[in-house]
Amino acid sequence: MLFSSSVFLFAFFPAVLVGYYVLFRGMRRAQNLFLLAASLFFYAWGKPAFLLVMLFSIGMNYGFGRWVHAWKRQCRYLTTPVAVAVGCNLALLFVFKYLMFTVETLNALGLGLLVPVIELPIGISFFTFQALSYVLDVASGKTEVQRSPLNLGLYISFFPQLIAGPIVKYSTVARQIEGRRETWADFSAGCSRFLVGLGKKVLIANQMAVVADRVFAMDPAALATPLAWIGSLCYTFQIYYDFSGYSDMAIGLGKMFGFHFLENFDHPYAARSISEFWRRWHISLSTWFRDYVYIPLGGNRVEKGKHIRNLFVVWLLTGIWHGANWTFLLWGLLYFCLLYMEKFHRLGAGWPSLLRRGYTLLAVNFLWMLFRSDTLAYAGQFFLVMLGLGGTGGWNGTCSLYLQENAVILAFALLFSVPFARRLRECLETWRPCGKDLSLLWDMLYALGLTALGLLAVASLVKGTYNPFIYFRF
Repeated sequence: MLFSSSVFLFAFFPAVLVGYYVLFRGMRRAQNLFLLAASLFFYAWGKPAFLLVMLFSIGMNYGFGRWVHAWKRQCRYLTTPVAVAVGCNLALLFVFKYLMFTVETLNALGLGLLVPVIELPIGISFFTFQALSYVLDVASGKTEVQRSPLNLGLYISFFPQLIAGPIVKYSTVARQIEGRRETWADFSAGCSRFLVGLGKKVLIANQMAVVADRVFAMDPAALATPLAWIGSLCYTFQIYYDFSGYSDMAIGLGKMFGFHFLENFDHPYAARSISEFWRRWHISLSTWFRDYVYIPLGGNRVEKGKHIRNLFVVWLLTGIWHGANWTFLLWGLLYFCLLYMEKFHRLGAGWPSLLRRGYTLLAVNFLWMLFRSDTLAYAGQFFLVMLGLGGTGGWNGTCSLYLQENAVILAFALLFSVPFARRLRECLETWRPCGKDLSLLWDMLYALGLTALGLLAVASLVKGTYNPFIYFRF
């Protein structure tokens, strides 16, 4: 079930609001149980069988948390329970996400193994990392053990962040599970944030997806170089507005129920280096790897060789986390190479700010093409076309048609990928023509703008426009 779907907007979500705020108002345990039931129903909507995987993960990690807690009380070393917890969670992820790829790879080397057909449970990478963060936070003493399996189940399965993040660490929301407070200010802010995310997803990402999917469905040999660039830029904007829009909706939904999740995006395409880009893009994933992999390995407070090793391990795992394909592995390793050049050879240091932004966006755009390609061979052919070394040559009528049809959306995508809206609002809030305070006027205009945005998005959905979601595959 997508947030940007009619069944969610007009049936599931209104029913959850009524149950939470009308039927169980003031009854925290009943509210939590209701949210847990609603979240499990939400997850089971597309494929009920996957609910068994979710329940197994909840039960398994509840047991690991109690095991770690018991050993801590006995002052015993936690190496064994933590290692078993990590191994079992990664084994679950491996079976569903990587086993088929591993067997196919072994067969390519000459083995004749039977390739199992295993369907990928939606969001398994996200909820596995969340569940694992609970056990690791209990082991490190960042939080207390959760004695209620229902509360832990709510944390792991809570529907706003279940299938696409942000990856919420247990220590961030542990006290909110029973001690949160719902306020009108949070609810209204959550509604606003949800509408912004819905607009990003439906009005920009979905439109960009149409062009990107058409271009990437073509044989690279039949592509003109300008059309390849148009397709690549559309995908670059699609993945940003798709994922950041979904994160906005998740954060907004959380606020409506009193939960406060950390930000997951901060205008990454305005970054002036690859290091800064990854401080702004999918912040929850970068933070997870930093806290649970990079820092435990020593981080940057070690000798140069070990620092390079730590970066390599993190980016190898980042590539693997995104998918079972050689394209994702190479994607992660190329980011390691760029970060290595920036950190140890000062790539881009001293360049003018505009040039640094251009280099970063260009590098990110090229690497998204690898991310989008199904095979390394296709990615290589597509890169050659973008560089003018393949395809059908220069500008043609198809390029003109695609650009004319999408010029306005591309302009809006570029404009709002940088902090334009934030800067505009700050300027308007401090503007005092003739000494008059216009803040109330701007608030009214903002509310009207959000209403119009929501209506446009809903109208687009009702029309049945193309509505894919990239991160379901992860």
